[in-house]
Amino acid sequence: MHIEFNPFLFNLKMMRSLFFFFLSILMLQFSCCSDSTTPLDDVDNSNTGRPTIPETGYKTPITYEGMTLVWQDEFDQSTINIDNWTFQNGDGCPSLCGWGNAELQYYTGDNAYMLEDDYLVIEAKKEQLGGKGYTSSKLISKGKQEFKYGRIDIRANLPYGQGLWPSFWMLGSNHVEVGWPQCGEIDIMELVGGDPSGRDNTIHGTAHWQDDGFKADYGASSKLSGGIYNDEFHVFSIEWDETQIKWLRDDVVFNTMDITPAYLSEFNQPFWFILNIAVGGNWPGSPNTSTVFPQYMLVDYIRVFQSN
Repeated sequence: MHIEFNPFLFNLKMMRSLFFFFLSILMLQFSCCSDSTTPLDDVDNSNTGRPTIPETGYKTPITYEGMTLVWQDEFDQSTINIDNWTFQNGDGCPSLCGWGNAELQYYTGDNAYMLEDDYLVIEAKKEQLGGKGYTSSKLISKGKQEFKYGRIDIRANLPYGQGLWPSFWMLGSNHVEVGWPQCGEIDIMELVGGDPSGRDNTIHGTAHWQDDGFKADYGASSKLSGGIYNDEFHVFSIEWDETQIKWLRDDVVFNTMDITPAYLSEFNQPFWFILNIAVGGNWPGSPNTSTVFPQYMLVDYIRVFQSN
């Protein structure tokens, strides 16, 4: 069959082909880059592999003048020491769903383990369990290791990212009898992840108690001059006696609280430890498209010193 060439029809077909080609490119780019129809916490930014152990960071001594080391966990065993720690699993339901903070994780013992027999790892994952979209671990020393006063040092490397909420904190040993906040709470360290210029580089030290029937709190923060708390190890400490609590980061005091008033009697009793990573909640908000999972908190040691 003979077909006569028509330049006008040829150019018209070429223009239409080019138009639809560029239109498809624009539509593809829009669908990839726009998250208008994608929930912010429904993106899987997987970070496969194992935790990275930073080679740098601050360390504190094993002895202090005028003090005795009364307890320590150097996390130098192949398994978590059950003489020190118990797992608090689940999502807090039915009595305290979301652990009182609208948190999104389900705690399980599978997310805490030892790394190279020298570090405790708490791992936060994006996975479904118990009706929640994330898992993590929460270790408590209740009924096993409780202390009244002293210097407490915790050397750790912290996770980062929007929606991550790692904490080292303490509750009064009468928590079951009187409830919270009547028992008192000492937050040695909390980090509310996200925005590297203002959150991943800032930790908080806070106390909570009940004052005349109302929850009260007192706290301050410590911001790095450069980098974020995931870059290397830091030591988070309190110095606590019958008159005051001081919060330190790498031996620098950033918060001091007078506990001599009678309404602060909660802080003159033994307390026990909690180590955890929460995901989401009222304070940090939910993870979003920038949040990388899994996230890790590495704990090198926890030590308690008391005056001679």
